[in-house]
Parts: sequence; C-alpha cells; structure tokens
Amino acid sequence: MNYKIVSDSSSNLLQGTQWFQSVPLKILGQQEYIDDGSQDIAEMVHHLKHFKGKSSSSCPNVSDWLDAFEGHQCIFAVTITQRLSGSYNAAVQAANTYREEHPDARIYVIDSMAAGPEMAMIVDKIRTLMDQGLDPDQVMEQVKDYQSHLYTLFCLESLTNLARNGRVNPTVAKLAGVLGIRVCGEAQQGQIVPIHKARGAKKALNTLVEMIVERGFHDGCLLRVAHCLAPETAQALGDAILEKFPNARFQMETTGVLCSYYAEQGGLMIGFEGAYNEKNHP
Repeated sequence: MNYKIVSDSSSNLLQGTQWFQSVPLKILGQQEYIDDGSQDIAEMVHHLKHFKGKSSSSCPNVSDWLDAFEGHQCIFAVTITQRLSGSYNAAVQAANTYREEHPDARIYVIDSMAAGPEMAMIVDKIRTLMDQGLDPDQVMEQVKDYQSHLYTLFCLESLTNLARNGRVNPTVAKLAGVLGIRVCGEAQQGQIVPIHKARGAKKALNTLVEMIVERGFHDGCLLRVAHCLAPETAQALGDAILEKFPNARFQMETTGVLCSYYAEQGGLMIGFEGAYNEKNHP
C-alpha cells in the first residue's frame, strides 16, 4: 500500500524519503532558526546561550501539515507531545480538513507523548509494520502497544530555555549547571519531570544506567540516544549499556534545532524499549 509517514521535526528525523517527510518547527528570537537540517547547531546554541532577549519555539501550522499530506491516501502523522506544543492539534485539524477533501483517505495522528528518539522509534515501527503488508488499522493497534513499552529520559546540564518557556520550574532550572549538577528526568504523561540531580558526569551516567535498567530494559532492546554537541557522553552511555546487555541495540544521533534548543549544550535525550509504561498513554 502506498503510504506516507510525517513527523514534526522534534523527532530529529529531517531527511525526507519517498515514504517520510518532516514538518519543521522553528525557534524564534533575534533571528529565526528553521528545523529543516540546514542550520549550524553549534552556532545556534552559542548564539542563544549569550542572547539576553526572549526566544521561543513555534510549531508547524495546519497548512504545513496539509502540504505534507498532499497526494497520499494512507498517512501517519507523529507529533511531539501535545502537553508541550500545539503541533498535535494542528495535525488533527489538518487531518480533518484533508478528509473533507479526500473522503477515502486514511489518516492517523499519533501523539508520541515525547520528543526526540522515542518519536523516531515510532516512525521506524510504523514503517516496518506497513512494509510487512499489514492493514493500517492493524498497524495502529501494534504501534499503540509498542508505544506503551517506550520510555524517554533526559539528562541536561542547563534547563534555561525550558524554564524561560514554562516547561519546567525555574527553581529546578537554577540547580542545573551549578557545581556541575546535571538534571536527569523522564517524560511522564507527556510532561517533563525532573527526578534526580546528579553531580558530575560520571554520577549522571551511572544514574541514567540505573534508570534505564529499572524501567525494564534488557538484552535485545533498542536504546536510541540523541545528543546536543556531546557525542562522547552519548557514546559513553551506549557503552555502559552494552557492557550490561551485549545484545542490546544502540543508536546515536544528533539533535536538530528544536531539541537542541531545549536540551542545550551537553544535553542527552534517550529513548528506549522496556517494560510496560503506564505513564506513556495519551
């Protein structure tokens, strides 16, 4: 079946293919950064770190989603958690409009309840199931089950942009970066929840490994780590997991504009498979 998967760019999947397209978010400040793979992330992070004015993120609008849907009868739209962005609502509105113009179209809008690697894992799962020849409704059933076994963790050296945009408590944000403290947390019901405050890189790494194991990660599971200008830290986490679980699958990638804005320099976003996750349901 001819199908298309569309995700907003918080998945960090920016390269389009015959079956996939990314709809970009933007960062607005002294200048505009479009999350389309064309930006110099290091330059953007440096600029925003020293920029004293206001900055914010902007989600795709209905027209952006409609343009991505055009020409396809089977469409899966994967969005960043609706608790943090209007991207999901825009995608739903676009899907309703598209159905009016194309009554036979089958469109499925998925709230990832996360951002970053977990979204990419959902995209890959959809593609695998569709390529197996399953009916789209069956694909959605299996994707929902798969999503209920996914987790997103984060480890951040700075929470400045999250706090400025109302995503985390400013008091918690002030701790990050002070005396080498890193904040480790989790996406719960689509919200960013700080859990541990680890002092130093080694302690933060050990904390992340413990959190991953506690959530049911085991040999054969997939661990996907996105980093903001911190490849050594991401690789160290992967190595630590592979030492415990030699048959685990590890993938490492860089964050795009949106995820780099919120993760900031040195930040990690971790998506992985584990036990049933009761906190990962829309």
